[in-house]
Amino acid sequence: RVHREAAGLRWLAQLTVAGSIPEFISEDREHHLLIMRAVPKPHENWKTRLLAGRVDPDHCQQFGTMLGTIHRRSYERRDEIRPTFNDRTFFESLRLEPYYSYAATQAVDAADFLRQLLADTRERCLTLVHGDYSPKNILIHNGQLVLLDHEVIHWGDPAFDAGFGLTHLLSKAHHLPVHRQDFVNAARTVWHCYLTAIQPSPWQAELEPMVVRHTLGCLLARVVGRSPLEYLDEHERDIQQQATLALMNDPPETVAALVTAFVERV
Repeated sequence: RVHREAAGLRWLAQLTVAGSIPEFISEDREHHLLIMRAVPKPHENWKTRLLAGRVDPDHCQQFGTMLGTIHRRSYERRDEIRPTFNDRTFFESLRLEPYYSYAATQAVDAADFLRQLLADTRERCLTLVHGDYSPKNILIHNGQLVLLDHEVIHWGDPAFDAGFGLTHLLSKAHHLPVHRQDFVNAARTVWHCYLTAIQPSPWQAELEPMVVRHTLGCLLARVVGRSPLEYLDEHERDIQQQATLALMNDPPETVAALVTAFVERV
């Protein structure tokens, strides 16, 4: 996986604004070593800030814009980029199996929803997909977001990244009721900035329903999958599971409607 990360570092640096990706230095294929430049200090992990209730709208704007920019620019350069990232083995083993496949065995009421989501995800090969686009993989240095951990990067469904990222904001809205409105606003900001950044993209019209489905899939997976969110207690996980299952029965048509409906249920 270290060489997939190296390829991710090299390409993402070309697709995003300067300073948002750690600098690639070198790799040793014989000994499987990767060298990158450390993010300068002082820096702070974004997940840590968010769990403390410190929600900065500018960071949310950057989060949405960076993801949208990666997706749009990688699509524009798809003939160059896709061959390097066609292998989705790591995505299957580190995301689809522990999140969707395993969750389908733990929440039988969601099994059909998740199996169809799996099938549709495997069919959609549109852009470069980070595969782990979450606040824990963001450091903040001098006010700028720096994206880390690219070992799951692949060519696939951009809606997965958007749903994965929104899941973390909605789960924190659930976990931190005192700051719930801040996280609702954060989710809305991320989605708005993402949509702005991907324009114009020919796949935009079909994107939003898949983002809704991936967000629901990840919201459930993060409470019954192999990698549950550690900050949710058992009661919170049960509430999130029931809220998500209810929404899977009649998924909202838009991300905005999903945000509202999820928060109402938790």
